Amino acid sequence: MDEQENVKSQTEHLRIARGPEPKPREAMTSWFERQASSHHVQLAAAAILSGVTVAGLIYGTQAIRRKEAVQELKASIPELNETHHADMLTDFGAASRLPNASREDERVSALARRAQQGDYDKELITEQLTRTASFLGSDRFALLCDSFVIVVGLGGVGSHCTSALARSGVSKIRLIDFDQVTLSSLNRHAVATLADVGTPKVECVPKRLQAVVPWVQWECFNEVWKQEQAERLLGTWCTGKGRNPDYVVDAIDNIDSKVALLEYCHKHGIKVVSSMGAGCKSDPTRVFVGDISASVEDPLSRVTRRRLRAVGISEAIPVVYSTEKPGPGKAQLLPLPEEEFLKGQTNELSVLPDFRARILPVLGTMPAVIGYTVANFVILELTGYPHESGAGKGREKMYDNILANLQGLEERLARHEGADSLGLKIPVTKDDVGYLVEEVYRGKSVVSKLPTRLALVRWKVPEGGFKIEESREGQKSVRLSLDDLVCMTKDEAAAHEKEVLKRGRRPEEIYSIDVLQLVERRRREERHYHQYR
Repeated sequence: MDEQENVKSQTEHLRIARGPEPKPREAMTSWFERQASSHHVQLAAAAILSGVTVAGLIYGTQAIRRKEAVQELKASIPELNETHHADMLTDFGAASRLPNASREDERVSALARRAQQGDYDKELITEQLTRTASFLGSDRFALLCDSFVIVVGLGGVGSHCTSALARSGVSKIRLIDFDQVTLSSLNRHAVATLADVGTPKVECVPKRLQAVVPWVQWECFNEVWKQEQAERLLGTWCTGKGRNPDYVVDAIDNIDSKVALLEYCHKHGIKVVSSMGAGCKSDPTRVFVGDISASVEDPLSRVTRRRLRAVGISEAIPVVYSTEKPGPGKAQLLPLPEEEFLKGQTNELSVLPDFRARILPVLGTMPAVIGYTVANFVILELTGYPHESGAGKGREKMYDNILANLQGLEERLARHEGADSLGLKIPVTKDDVGYLVEEVYRGKSVVSKLPTRLALVRWKVPEGGFKIEESREGQKSVRLSLDDLVCMTKDEAAAHEKEVLKRGRRPEEIYSIDVLQLVERRRREERHYHQYR
Protein backbone atom coordinates (compact mmCIF):
# COMPACT_ATOMS: atom_id res chain seq x y z
CA MET A 1 0.00 0.00 0.00
CA ASP A 2 2.80 2.35 0.90
CA GLU A 3 4.51 1.51 -2.40
CA GLN A 4 1.35 2.39 -4.38
CA GLU A 5 1.06 5.72 -2.54
CA ASN A 6 4.73 6.44 -3.25
CA VAL A 7 4.24 5.72 -6.99
CA LYS A 8 1.13 7.92 -7.05
CA SER A 9 2.99 10.73 -5.26
CA GLN A 10 5.92 10.51 -7.66
CA THR A 11 3.54 10.65 -10.64
CA GLU A 12 1.88 13.78 -9.27
CA HIS A 13 5.28 15.45 -8.77
CA LEU A 14 6.28 14.51 -12.33
CA ARG A 15 3.07 16.07 -13.73
CA ILE A 16 3.69 19.24 -11.78
CA ALA A 17 7.29 19.43 -13.10
CA ARG A 18 6.19 18.88 -16.70
CA GLY A 19 3.28 21.29 -16.48
CA PRO A 20 -0.23 20.69 -17.72
CA GLU A 21 -0.68 18.26 -20.57
CA PRO A 22 -1.10 19.99 -24.00
CA LYS A 23 -4.53 20.02 -25.54
CA PRO A 24 -4.90 17.77 -28.57
CA ARG A 25 -4.47 19.61 -31.86
CA GLU A 26 -7.56 20.47 -33.79
CA ALA A 27 -8.00 18.07 -36.66
CA MET A 28 -7.53 19.55 -40.13
CA THR A 29 -10.92 18.29 -41.21
CA SER A 30 -12.67 20.03 -38.32
CA TRP A 31 -10.89 23.30 -39.24
CA PHE A 32 -12.15 23.02 -42.80
CA GLU A 33 -15.64 22.26 -41.53
CA ARG A 34 -15.59 25.30 -39.26
CA GLN A 35 -14.31 27.57 -42.07
CA ALA A 36 -16.84 26.20 -44.53
CA SER A 37 -19.67 26.98 -42.13
CA SER A 38 -18.53 30.64 -41.86
CA HIS A 39 -20.93 33.04 -43.58
CA HIS A 40 -18.15 35.42 -44.73
CA VAL A 41 -16.14 32.59 -46.25
CA GLN A 42 -19.19 31.36 -48.12
CA LEU A 43 -19.83 34.85 -49.54
CA ALA A 44 -16.19 35.26 -50.62
CA ALA A 45 -16.17 31.82 -52.23
CA ALA A 46 -19.41 32.58 -54.07
CA ALA A 47 -17.99 35.89 -55.35
CA ILE A 48 -14.79 34.24 -56.57
CA LEU A 49 -16.68 31.43 -58.28
CA SER A 50 -19.09 33.84 -59.97
CA GLY A 51 -16.17 36.00 -61.17
CA VAL A 52 -14.35 33.00 -62.59
CA THR A 53 -17.56 31.81 -64.25
CA VAL A 54 -18.25 35.20 -65.86
CA ALA A 55 -14.64 35.55 -67.05
CA GLY A 56 -14.77 32.04 -68.45
CA LEU A 57 -17.99 32.78 -70.31
CA ILE A 58 -16.57 36.02 -71.76
CA TYR A 59 -13.33 34.45 -72.93
CA GLY A 60 -15.15 31.36 -74.13
CA THR A 61 -17.58 33.45 -76.15
CA GLN A 62 -14.74 35.46 -77.66
CA ALA A 63 -12.88 32.28 -78.55
CA ILE A 64 -15.96 30.80 -80.19
CA ARG A 65 -16.61 33.99 -82.18
CA ARG A 66 -12.98 34.14 -83.25
CA LYS A 67 -13.07 30.50 -84.31
CA GLU A 68 -16.30 31.05 -86.27
CA ALA A 69 -14.82 34.12 -87.98
CA VAL A 70 -11.69 32.18 -88.96
CA GLN A 71 -13.79 29.29 -90.29
CA GLU A 72 -16.01 31.69 -92.23
CA LEU A 73 -12.94 33.36 -93.73
CA LYS A 74 -11.39 30.02 -94.67
CA ALA A 75 -14.66 28.90 -96.23
CA SER A 76 -14.71 32.00 -98.43
CA ILE A 77 -11.32 31.10 -99.94
CA PRO A 78 -11.64 28.95 -103.06
CA GLU A 79 -9.81 25.65 -103.28
CA LEU A 80 -6.36 25.82 -104.84
CA ASN A 81 -6.09 23.99 -108.15
CA GLU A 82 -4.59 24.39 -111.60
CA THR A 83 -6.92 27.25 -112.49
CA HIS A 84 -6.59 28.99 -109.13
CA HIS A 85 -2.96 29.13 -108.06
CA ALA A 86 -1.68 31.02 -105.00
CA ASP A 87 1.74 31.85 -103.57
CA MET A 88 2.79 32.12 -99.96
CA LEU A 89 2.74 35.57 -98.33
CA THR A 90 5.83 37.15 -96.81
CA ASP A 91 6.26 37.53 -93.04
CA PHE A 92 4.58 40.94 -93.29
CA GLY A 93 1.55 39.79 -95.28
CA ALA A 94 2.79 40.97 -98.67
CA ALA A 95 2.73 39.04 -101.92
CA SER A 96 5.83 36.90 -102.36
CA ARG A 97 6.00 37.87 -106.00
CA LEU A 98 4.69 40.86 -107.86
CA PRO A 99 1.85 40.59 -110.37
CA ASN A 100 2.73 40.40 -114.04
CA ALA A 101 4.09 43.73 -115.23
CA SER A 102 2.49 45.64 -118.07
CA ARG A 103 4.38 46.16 -121.30
CA GLU A 104 5.14 49.74 -120.29
CA ASP A 105 6.51 48.58 -116.94
CA GLU A 106 8.66 45.99 -118.69
CA ARG A 107 10.01 48.63 -121.07
CA VAL A 108 10.82 51.00 -118.19
CA SER A 109 12.47 48.18 -116.24
CA ALA A 110 14.65 47.20 -119.17
CA LEU A 111 15.72 50.83 -119.67
CA ALA A 112 16.53 51.17 -115.96
CA ARG A 113 18.66 48.00 -115.97
CA ARG A 114 20.73 49.33 -118.86
CA ALA A 115 21.00 52.80 -117.31
CA GLN A 116 22.18 51.45 -113.95
CA GLN A 117 24.87 49.46 -115.76
CA GLY A 118 26.14 52.65 -117.40
CA ASP A 119 24.36 52.24 -120.73
CA TYR A 120 22.69 55.65 -120.67
CA ASP A 121 23.68 58.91 -122.33
CA LYS A 122 25.25 61.15 -119.67
CA GLU A 123 24.27 64.22 -121.64
CA LEU A 124 20.64 63.29 -121.10
CA ILE A 125 21.22 63.11 -117.33
CA THR A 126 23.00 66.46 -117.38
CA GLU A 127 20.19 68.07 -119.35
CA GLN A 128 17.52 66.59 -117.07
CA LEU A 129 19.29 67.87 -113.95
CA THR A 130 20.57 71.13 -115.40
CA ARG A 131 18.49 73.39 -113.14
CA THR A 132 19.72 71.64 -110.00
CA ALA A 133 23.32 71.76 -111.25
CA SER A 134 23.02 75.47 -112.02
CA PHE A 135 21.67 76.17 -108.55
CA LEU A 136 24.28 74.19 -106.63
CA GLY A 137 27.32 74.69 -108.83
CA SER A 138 29.40 71.92 -110.36
CA ASP A 139 31.32 70.87 -107.26
CA ARG A 140 28.29 70.68 -104.98
CA PHE A 141 26.24 69.01 -107.70
CA ALA A 142 28.93 66.32 -108.04
CA LEU A 143 28.68 65.64 -104.30
CA LEU A 144 24.92 65.25 -104.56
CA CYS A 145 25.13 62.84 -107.50
CA ASP A 146 27.69 60.71 -105.67
CA SER A 147 25.73 60.48 -102.41
CA PHE A 148 24.10 57.48 -100.73
CA VAL A 149 20.90 58.08 -98.72
CA ILE A 150 18.76 55.67 -96.69
CA VAL A 151 15.04 56.35 -96.28
CA VAL A 152 13.26 54.43 -93.50
CA GLY A 153 9.49 54.55 -93.91
CA LEU A 154 7.75 55.03 -97.28
CA GLY A 155 4.39 56.48 -96.33
CA GLY A 156 3.31 59.96 -97.33
CA VAL A 157 6.41 61.72 -95.96
CA GLY A 158 8.95 59.08 -96.96
CA SER A 159 7.67 58.59 -100.51
CA HIS A 160 7.67 62.32 -101.30
CA CYS A 161 11.13 62.70 -99.77
CA THR A 162 12.46 59.78 -101.82
CA SER A 163 10.94 61.16 -105.01
CA ALA A 164 12.53 64.56 -104.43
CA LEU A 165 15.96 63.09 -103.67
CA ALA A 166 15.93 60.89 -106.77
CA ARG A 167 14.69 63.68 -109.06
CA SER A 168 17.36 66.04 -107.66
CA GLY A 169 20.29 63.76 -108.45
CA VAL A 170 20.98 61.37 -105.55
CA SER A 171 22.24 58.23 -107.27
CA LYS A 172 22.14 55.58 -104.52
CA ILE A 173 19.02 55.17 -102.37
CA ARG A 174 18.20 52.40 -99.93
CA LEU A 175 14.56 51.93 -98.95
CA ILE A 176 13.36 50.22 -95.76
CA ASP A 177 9.67 49.57 -95.11
CA PHE A 178 7.58 46.51 -94.21
CA ASP A 179 4.22 47.87 -95.38
CA GLN A 180 2.14 47.57 -98.55
CA VAL A 181 0.35 50.21 -100.57
CA THR A 182 -3.27 50.50 -99.44
CA LEU A 183 -6.22 52.16 -101.08
CA SER A 184 -6.49 54.69 -98.25
CA SER A 185 -2.83 55.68 -98.61
CA LEU A 186 -3.23 56.93 -102.18
CA ASN A 187 -4.40 60.33 -100.91
CA ARG A 188 -0.86 61.11 -99.71
CA HIS A 189 1.56 58.72 -101.45
CA ALA A 190 3.92 60.35 -103.93
CA VAL A 191 3.97 57.79 -106.74
CA ALA A 192 1.62 54.85 -105.99
CA THR A 193 -1.30 54.11 -108.31
CA LEU A 194 -4.36 51.87 -108.08
CA ALA A 195 -2.35 49.16 -109.77
CA ASP A 196 0.12 49.22 -106.85
CA VAL A 197 -2.44 48.55 -104.11
CA GLY A 198 -1.40 45.41 -102.20
CA THR A 199 2.22 45.53 -103.35
CA PRO A 200 5.18 46.34 -101.06
CA LYS A 201 6.02 50.03 -100.91
CA VAL A 202 9.72 49.28 -101.36
CA GLU A 203 8.86 47.74 -104.75
CA CYS A 204 6.32 50.35 -105.79
CA VAL A 205 8.52 53.44 -105.27
CA PRO A 206 11.52 52.34 -107.41
CA LYS A 207 9.22 50.93 -110.09
CA ARG A 208 7.45 54.27 -110.55
CA LEU A 209 10.56 56.45 -110.24
CA GLN A 210 12.51 54.36 -112.75
CA ALA A 211 10.32 55.92 -115.41
CA VAL A 212 11.71 59.34 -114.38
CA VAL A 213 15.29 58.67 -113.25
CA PRO A 214 16.31 55.27 -114.67
CA TRP A 215 19.97 55.67 -113.71
CA VAL A 216 19.31 55.79 -109.93
CA GLN A 217 20.39 52.61 -108.11
CA TRP A 218 18.14 51.11 -105.44
CA GLU A 219 18.45 48.71 -102.52
CA CYS A 220 15.13 47.57 -101.09
CA PHE A 221 14.46 45.93 -97.73
CA ASN A 222 10.86 44.83 -97.25
CA GLU A 223 11.02 44.53 -93.46
CA VAL A 224 10.51 46.37 -90.18
CA TRP A 225 13.45 48.42 -88.96
CA LYS A 226 14.72 46.76 -85.80
CA GLN A 227 17.73 47.68 -83.74
CA GLU A 228 18.95 44.09 -83.79
CA GLN A 229 19.29 44.41 -87.58
CA ALA A 230 20.67 47.96 -87.55
CA GLU A 231 24.19 47.07 -88.60
CA ARG A 232 22.89 45.32 -91.70
CA LEU A 233 20.09 47.75 -92.59
CA LEU A 234 22.23 50.86 -92.11
CA GLY A 235 25.42 49.28 -93.37
CA THR A 236 27.47 49.93 -96.46
CA TRP A 237 26.05 50.05 -99.96
CA CYS A 238 25.36 46.63 -101.54
CA THR A 239 25.39 45.05 -98.05
CA GLY A 240 29.06 45.31 -97.25
CA LYS A 241 30.74 45.93 -100.60
CA GLY A 242 30.54 49.70 -100.86
CA ARG A 243 30.42 52.98 -99.01
CA ASN A 244 28.71 54.03 -95.81
CA PRO A 245 25.49 56.07 -95.98
CA ASP A 246 25.86 59.83 -96.19
CA TYR A 247 22.48 60.49 -94.61
CA VAL A 248 19.54 58.62 -93.08
CA VAL A 249 15.95 59.87 -93.29
CA ASP A 250 13.63 58.82 -90.48
CA ALA A 251 10.05 58.83 -91.79
CA ILE A 252 8.71 56.28 -89.30
CA ASP A 253 5.46 56.93 -87.44
CA ASN A 254 5.90 54.20 -84.81
CA ILE A 255 7.46 55.69 -81.69
CA ASP A 256 9.49 52.66 -80.57
CA SER A 257 11.10 52.16 -83.99
CA LYS A 258 11.66 55.90 -84.42
CA VAL A 259 13.43 56.30 -81.08
CA ALA A 260 15.54 53.17 -81.65
CA LEU A 261 16.63 54.41 -85.11
CA LEU A 262 17.52 57.91 -83.88
CA GLU A 263 19.38 56.53 -80.87
CA TYR A 264 21.41 54.16 -83.04
CA CYS A 265 22.32 56.85 -85.56
CA HIS A 266 23.24 59.37 -82.88
CA LYS A 267 25.45 56.95 -80.96
CA HIS A 268 27.15 55.64 -84.11
CA GLY A 269 27.82 59.02 -85.68
CA ILE A 270 25.44 58.49 -88.63
CA LYS A 271 23.85 61.70 -89.88
CA VAL A 272 20.07 61.52 -89.58
CA VAL A 273 17.08 63.82 -89.97
CA SER A 274 13.68 62.94 -88.55
CA SER A 275 10.20 63.89 -89.68
CA MET A 276 7.65 64.51 -86.97
CA GLY A 277 3.89 64.11 -87.26
CA ALA A 278 1.93 65.25 -90.33
CA GLY A 279 -1.37 63.92 -89.02
CA CYS A 280 -4.03 66.43 -87.96
CA LYS A 281 -1.93 69.28 -89.46
CA SER A 282 -3.21 71.66 -92.13
CA ASP A 283 -1.04 74.82 -92.17
CA PRO A 284 2.07 74.50 -94.39
CA THR A 285 3.38 77.86 -93.14
CA ARG A 286 3.89 76.30 -89.71
CA VAL A 287 6.42 73.68 -90.88
CA PHE A 288 9.96 74.29 -89.61
CA VAL A 289 13.37 72.67 -89.53
CA GLY A 290 15.16 72.73 -86.19
CA ASP A 291 16.88 70.77 -83.49
CA ILE A 292 14.70 68.24 -81.70
CA SER A 293 15.12 70.22 -78.48
CA ALA A 294 13.36 73.17 -80.15
CA SER A 295 10.35 71.32 -81.58
CA VAL A 296 7.08 72.35 -79.96
CA GLU A 297 3.33 71.81 -80.35
CA ASP A 298 3.92 68.36 -81.85
CA PRO A 299 2.78 65.30 -79.85
CA LEU A 300 5.04 62.86 -81.75
CA SER A 301 8.01 65.18 -81.26
CA ARG A 302 7.27 65.55 -77.55
CA VAL A 303 7.15 61.80 -76.96
CA THR A 304 10.27 61.29 -79.08
CA ARG A 305 12.17 63.96 -77.10
CA ARG A 306 11.20 62.37 -73.81
CA ARG A 307 12.25 58.90 -74.88
CA LEU A 308 15.55 60.18 -76.28
CA ARG A 309 16.30 62.17 -73.12
CA ALA A 310 15.78 58.95 -71.20
CA VAL A 311 18.76 57.45 -73.05
CA GLY A 312 20.89 60.57 -72.69
CA ILE A 313 20.12 62.34 -75.98
CA SER A 314 18.66 65.83 -75.65
CA GLU A 315 19.79 67.61 -78.82
CA ALA A 316 21.86 67.45 -82.03
CA ILE A 317 19.17 65.65 -84.05
CA PRO A 318 17.57 67.83 -86.78
CA VAL A 319 13.84 67.39 -87.22
CA VAL A 320 11.08 68.72 -89.45
CA TYR A 321 8.00 69.56 -87.43
CA SER A 322 4.84 71.65 -87.43
CA THR A 323 4.09 74.28 -84.78
CA GLU A 324 0.39 74.28 -85.65
CA LYS A 325 -1.69 74.03 -82.49
CA PRO A 326 -4.77 71.81 -82.15
CA GLY A 327 -8.04 73.62 -81.61
CA PRO A 328 -11.82 73.49 -81.80
CA GLY A 329 -13.05 72.27 -85.15
CA LYS A 330 -9.67 70.81 -86.15
CA ALA A 331 -8.98 67.15 -86.89
CA GLN A 332 -8.14 64.83 -84.01
CA LEU A 333 -6.99 61.24 -83.58
CA LEU A 334 -10.04 59.11 -84.30
CA PRO A 335 -11.26 56.81 -81.50
CA LEU A 336 -11.74 53.12 -82.04
CA PRO A 337 -15.35 52.08 -82.64
CA GLU A 338 -17.14 50.84 -79.53
CA GLU A 339 -17.68 47.40 -81.06
CA GLU A 340 -13.91 46.90 -81.26
CA PHE A 341 -13.58 47.45 -77.51
CA LEU A 342 -16.42 44.99 -76.88
CA LYS A 343 -14.53 42.37 -78.85
CA GLY A 344 -11.49 42.81 -76.60
CA GLN A 345 -7.81 42.50 -77.58
CA THR A 346 -7.72 45.92 -79.25
CA ASN A 347 -3.94 45.61 -79.47
CA GLU A 348 -4.47 42.97 -82.17
CA LEU A 349 -5.96 45.60 -84.49
CA SER A 350 -2.57 47.15 -85.30
CA VAL A 351 -0.56 45.93 -88.27
CA LEU A 352 2.27 44.74 -86.04
CA PRO A 353 2.76 44.54 -82.25
CA ASP A 354 3.25 47.99 -80.62
CA PHE A 355 2.06 49.80 -83.76
CA ARG A 356 -0.77 52.32 -83.70
CA ALA A 357 -4.26 50.85 -84.11
CA ARG A 358 -6.29 54.07 -84.14
CA ILE A 359 -6.75 56.12 -87.32
CA LEU A 360 -4.84 59.39 -87.65
CA PRO A 361 -6.60 61.84 -90.01
CA VAL A 362 -4.22 63.17 -92.66
CA LEU A 363 -4.69 65.96 -95.17
CA GLY A 364 -2.82 64.62 -98.20
CA THR A 365 -0.89 67.83 -98.84
CA MET A 366 0.86 67.96 -95.44
CA PRO A 367 2.96 64.75 -95.75
CA ALA A 368 4.12 66.10 -99.12
CA VAL A 369 5.10 69.45 -97.59
CA ILE A 370 7.04 67.76 -94.77
CA GLY A 371 8.57 65.16 -97.12
CA TYR A 372 9.89 67.81 -99.50
CA THR A 373 11.16 69.88 -96.56
CA VAL A 374 13.11 66.85 -95.32
CA ALA A 375 14.53 66.22 -98.80
CA ASN A 376 15.48 69.89 -99.14
CA PHE A 377 17.36 69.77 -95.85
CA VAL A 378 19.21 66.58 -96.83
CA ILE A 379 20.25 68.04 -100.19
CA LEU A 380 21.65 71.17 -98.55
CA GLU A 381 23.49 69.07 -95.98
CA LEU A 382 24.96 66.69 -98.56
CA THR A 383 26.27 69.49 -100.72
CA GLY A 384 27.39 71.88 -98.01
CA TYR A 385 25.10 74.60 -99.34
CA PRO A 386 24.83 77.52 -96.86
CA HIS A 387 21.81 77.15 -94.59
CA GLU A 388 20.83 77.44 -90.96
CA SER A 389 20.32 73.97 -89.62
CA GLY A 390 18.36 75.09 -86.60
CA ALA A 391 20.56 74.55 -83.57
CA GLY A 392 19.22 73.81 -80.13
CA LYS A 393 17.47 76.29 -77.92
CA GLY A 394 20.68 77.39 -76.28
CA ARG A 395 19.03 76.97 -72.88
CA GLU A 396 21.98 75.26 -71.23
CA LYS A 397 22.74 78.38 -69.19
CA MET A 398 19.12 78.48 -68.01
CA TYR A 399 19.36 74.84 -66.89
CA ASP A 400 22.54 75.64 -64.97
CA ASN A 401 20.81 78.53 -63.18
CA ILE A 402 17.75 76.41 -62.33
CA LEU A 403 20.01 73.65 -60.94
CA ALA A 404 21.96 76.17 -58.86
CA ASN A 405 18.74 77.66 -57.47
CA LEU A 406 17.45 74.17 -56.61
CA GLN A 407 20.72 73.43 -54.80
CA GLY A 408 20.34 76.64 -52.81
CA LEU A 409 16.73 75.82 -51.97
CA GLU A 410 17.62 72.40 -50.56
CA GLU A 411 20.38 73.93 -48.45
CA ARG A 412 17.98 76.55 -47.04
CA LEU A 413 15.39 73.89 -46.21
CA ALA A 414 18.00 71.79 -44.42
CA ARG A 415 19.19 74.77 -42.38
CA HIS A 416 15.56 75.62 -41.60
CA GLU A 417 15.36 72.33 -39.70
CA GLY A 418 18.65 72.97 -37.92
CA ALA A 419 20.90 70.76 -40.05
CA ASP A 420 24.37 71.64 -41.31
CA SER A 421 24.04 71.98 -45.10
CA LEU A 422 27.74 72.51 -45.79
CA GLY A 423 28.83 70.10 -48.55
CA LEU A 424 25.27 69.01 -49.36
CA LYS A 425 24.74 67.41 -52.79
CA ILE A 426 21.40 66.84 -54.53
CA PRO A 427 20.70 63.83 -56.81
CA VAL A 428 19.62 65.99 -59.77
CA THR A 429 21.67 66.76 -62.90
CA LYS A 430 21.45 69.42 -65.58
CA ASP A 431 19.96 66.83 -67.95
CA ASP A 432 17.29 66.10 -65.34
CA VAL A 433 16.50 69.81 -65.18
CA GLY A 434 16.14 70.01 -68.96
CA TYR A 435 13.94 66.92 -68.97
CA LEU A 436 11.61 68.29 -66.28
CA VAL A 437 11.38 71.82 -67.62
CA GLU A 438 11.01 71.01 -71.32
CA GLU A 439 9.29 67.64 -71.44
CA VAL A 440 7.27 67.30 -68.26
CA TYR A 441 6.23 70.92 -67.70
CA ARG A 442 6.41 72.11 -71.35
CA GLY A 443 8.67 75.03 -70.43
CA LYS A 444 5.93 76.75 -68.43
CA SER A 445 4.98 77.39 -64.81
CA VAL A 446 2.22 75.13 -63.49
CA VAL A 447 0.72 78.11 -61.69
CA SER A 448 0.74 81.03 -64.14
CA LYS A 449 1.70 79.23 -67.39
CA LEU A 450 4.47 81.82 -67.84
CA PRO A 451 7.60 80.59 -69.70
CA THR A 452 10.13 83.04 -68.18
CA ARG A 453 12.34 83.07 -65.05
CA LEU A 454 11.61 79.43 -64.29
CA ALA A 455 12.60 77.43 -61.22
CA LEU A 456 12.12 73.93 -59.82
CA VAL A 457 10.78 73.51 -56.31
CA ARG A 458 9.51 70.68 -54.13
CA TRP A 459 5.73 70.32 -54.32
CA LYS A 460 5.25 69.07 -50.76
CA VAL A 461 7.14 68.65 -47.51
CA PRO A 462 8.57 65.11 -47.56
CA GLU A 463 7.58 62.62 -44.88
CA GLY A 464 10.04 62.93 -42.03
CA GLY A 465 11.06 66.45 -43.07
CA PHE A 466 14.16 67.67 -44.89
CA LYS A 467 16.67 65.28 -43.41
CA ILE A 468 20.26 65.11 -44.52
CA GLU A 469 21.72 61.66 -45.07
CA GLU A 470 25.44 61.06 -44.72
CA SER A 471 27.26 58.19 -46.41
CA ARG A 472 30.18 56.26 -44.97
CA GLU A 473 32.50 58.45 -47.01
CA GLY A 474 31.05 61.53 -45.34
CA GLN A 475 29.05 62.71 -48.37
CA LYS A 476 25.88 64.59 -47.45
CA SER A 477 22.76 64.20 -49.59
CA VAL A 478 18.98 64.46 -49.45
CA ARG A 479 16.24 62.20 -50.73
CA LEU A 480 14.88 63.95 -53.80
CA SER A 481 13.25 62.39 -56.87
CA LEU A 482 12.17 64.10 -60.06
CA ASP A 483 8.59 63.28 -59.15
CA ASP A 484 8.95 65.58 -56.11
CA LEU A 485 9.64 68.68 -58.22
CA VAL A 486 7.35 71.10 -60.05
CA CYS A 487 8.10 74.03 -62.33
CA MET A 488 7.19 77.59 -61.33
CA THR A 489 8.49 81.09 -61.89
CA LYS A 490 11.11 82.25 -59.39
CA ASP A 491 8.62 84.52 -57.61
CA GLU A 492 6.05 81.72 -57.37
CA ALA A 493 8.73 79.31 -56.12
CA ALA A 494 9.77 81.79 -53.40
CA ALA A 495 6.17 82.13 -52.20
CA HIS A 496 5.71 78.34 -52.35
CA GLU A 497 8.87 77.83 -50.29
CA LYS A 498 7.63 80.25 -47.63
CA GLU A 499 4.05 78.99 -47.31
CA VAL A 500 4.26 75.27 -48.09
CA LEU A 501 7.81 74.11 -47.42
CA LYS A 502 8.52 76.22 -44.32
CA ARG A 503 5.14 77.03 -42.77
CA GLY A 504 3.79 73.57 -43.56
CA ARG A 505 0.62 74.53 -45.39
CA ARG A 506 -0.83 71.98 -47.81
CA PRO A 507 -0.87 72.85 -51.55
CA GLU A 508 -4.63 72.21 -51.52
CA GLU A 509 -5.01 75.19 -49.20
CA ILE A 510 -3.28 77.57 -51.59
CA TYR A 511 -3.78 76.55 -55.22
CA SER A 512 -6.88 76.19 -57.38
CA ILE A 513 -8.28 72.84 -58.44
CA ASP A 514 -6.98 73.47 -61.99
CA VAL A 515 -3.41 73.87 -60.75
CA LEU A 516 -3.68 70.81 -58.51
CA GLN A 517 -5.02 68.66 -61.35
CA LEU A 518 -2.34 69.92 -63.75
CA VAL A 519 0.43 69.09 -61.26
CA GLU A 520 -0.99 65.61 -60.76
CA ARG A 521 -1.16 65.01 -64.52
CA ARG A 522 2.42 66.16 -65.03
CA ARG A 523 3.72 64.07 -62.13
CA ARG A 524 1.83 61.05 -63.42
CA GLU A 525 3.43 61.55 -66.86
CA GLU A 526 6.87 61.78 -65.29
CA ARG A 527 6.32 58.51 -63.43
CA HIS A 528 5.28 56.88 -66.71
CA TYR A 529 8.31 58.09 -68.69
CA HIS A 530 10.68 57.40 -65.80
CA GLN A 531 10.66 53.72 -66.85
CA TYR A 532 12.59 54.69 -69.99
CA ARG A 533 15.30 56.61 -68.11
